[in-house]
Order: sequence, then C-alpha cells, then structure tokens
Amino acid sequence: MNEMNERKRPKNVVTLTALLRHAEADSYAVGSFSPRYTAMIRPVLRAIQQENSPAIVQISQKEFIRYGITAQAFAAEFYSCLRDEGVTVPVALHLDHTVDFPVIREAIASGFTSVMIDASQWPLAENIRRTQEVVQYAHKHNVSVEAELGKIGNTNNIETDNDEELFTDPAEARQFVEATAVDALAVSVGTIHGVYLVKEPRIDFDRLRAIRSLTPVPLVLHGGSGVPAAMIHEAIALPGGGISKVNIATDLELALLKRIGREEIMTNQECLELPKDVLELGRSAVEDTVREKIGQYVRSRDKNWYNPEKASREAI
Repeated sequence: MNEMNERKRPKNVVTLTALLRHAEADSYAVGSFSPRYTAMIRPVLRAIQQENSPAIVQISQKEFIRYGITAQAFAAEFYSCLRDEGVTVPVALHLDHTVDFPVIREAIASGFTSVMIDASQWPLAENIRRTQEVVQYAHKHNVSVEAELGKIGNTNNIETDNDEELFTDPAEARQFVEATAVDALAVSVGTIHGVYLVKEPRIDFDRLRAIRSLTPVPLVLHGGSGVPAAMIHEAIALPGGGISKVNIATDLELALLKRIGREEIMTNQECLELPKDVLELGRSAVEDTVREKIGQYVRSRDKNWYNPEKASREAI
C-alpha cells in the first residue's frame, strides 16, 4: 500500500476539525456528500468549486462493499479530480460509518483526512474503548475522528444494520466526548438514513439543544437526505453552533438514477461502463444536486475561508 505523505497533500485538503470550526463560528453547516461511485466524485468537486463552498467528500465501509470500491481507489480518484478541476476551496476526504479498524488504517494510509468509527452498536463502555483506540491512532497521523452515540435508523441498510432508533442521551454524550477526545459527534435525534417511506422527517430539537449544551465538539446530523430545509436551518442555528455537518448521500444517488432513467443501483464498475453521454447526464444531475444543497440546504455558498497565501495545516 502506498501511504500518502501529508506534505504532498494539497493544503486545501484539510481535516474535519478545520472545516467544522469555521462552520460553527459562521452559522452554517458543511455538506458531507457521498458520491458512492468514483465517476461521481468529479461533479461533486466541480459543484463545490463553483459554489465557492467548503465541503466534505465521503464514503462508508458498507458502500465500499456494496459498490465494489476500495479506499485506495476512491482516494486516488478524489485527488486526481481535485487536481484536474483546479479545486481551491477547503475540502475533507472522509471515511463515513466504519466498524473495522483495518479499514480505517487503510483509509488513512490512502489519504483520507477524517474517519468515522461507528461503534454505536456496542454498549457505551465498549463504544468508548473502540473510539479511544481509533482516536489515538488517527491523531498521530493528523486525521480527525467522528464517532456516533445512539442508533440512527435507516431504510436502505447501507450504513447501519437495522431500523432500530435509539436516541442519543445528552449526559452520555458528555461522558463519551470527555472520555474519547473525539473531534465530532454524530447524534441520533430523529433522522434516518435513506428515503422516508413511512415515518415523517423530524428532529428532536429539545434533545439536540441538551446535547449541544453539554458537549464542546461539533455535532453531525446523519440522514440529511429528505429532511426539509427549514428543519436543517433550525438545527444549524441553535445556540452554541447547533449542527455543523450534514450527511447527504441518498439524494445524490436518486438524482443520478432519475436523470439516466434507471431504477436499480449499480456497482462502481457498471457506472464506469455507462455510455459516455449517459455518464455525463448522471454527472450533471449530481452536480446540480450538490449545488442546490449548498445554496438552499446547508447554506455554505461563498463560505470559502481558505487563503492559499496563508495556508498552513490546522491542528486537530
């Protein structure tokens, strides 16, 4: 495995901590976009550059398996497109929901600047232990760590294993953050992964306020696809910073599939083998969706804080 030397990494490719610190201070959220197919990384990067917006490009362990991608291949395409598109806005390459430590190590070696250890399926003590292990390793490589407390429901079984929804306990959140030194915390407050088919989108704002009042780290909202913009805006605007990172995955894939007239998901290889004109249609749909989310959803348009003349890596 060829480990990326941090000194060779473009300076606008930053940690999650660097991005979320600015978002909290300026009352917006950073969109964390999951292309799911390597061919869709380019339109995501093109959109964030056009919108002059900080952003996160991410993929999860289960998406690696379901779509047939490796961390190394995903990172290689990310950095290649970053150079080709002349991207100058601040961006993080993030490993989303991941359970296995070897996958996290591979992602860090491949150039990911942020990782998520999701040990929320275990009891609190074991979640803390596993998260501590990842934090200790990642911080040595100047990589930030997101963790999860509570169980975020889902409808598509990509990112979590069942539909159980256990909301985050605010007191446990404080204990967890203090014990692990994690950089960002994904909380379960009512949203789900995937498309809302039965239940209505909701956010438990009282619970979110309580968590925010007890924890100093940026908070992350998973399951952003399908949640009304007004709810997201209210979550972002909460005193103390509210939600600073919103994950958006399903909306991108649905836009892609709709634009090319397809209902079933593809493997990454099938996507790469699409006719050129069809592939470009799909890319245009992803680009349009990212631009809309930046402008109307997370409100990060023109929030580019990166100054290449003064660039220096921000410490975790």
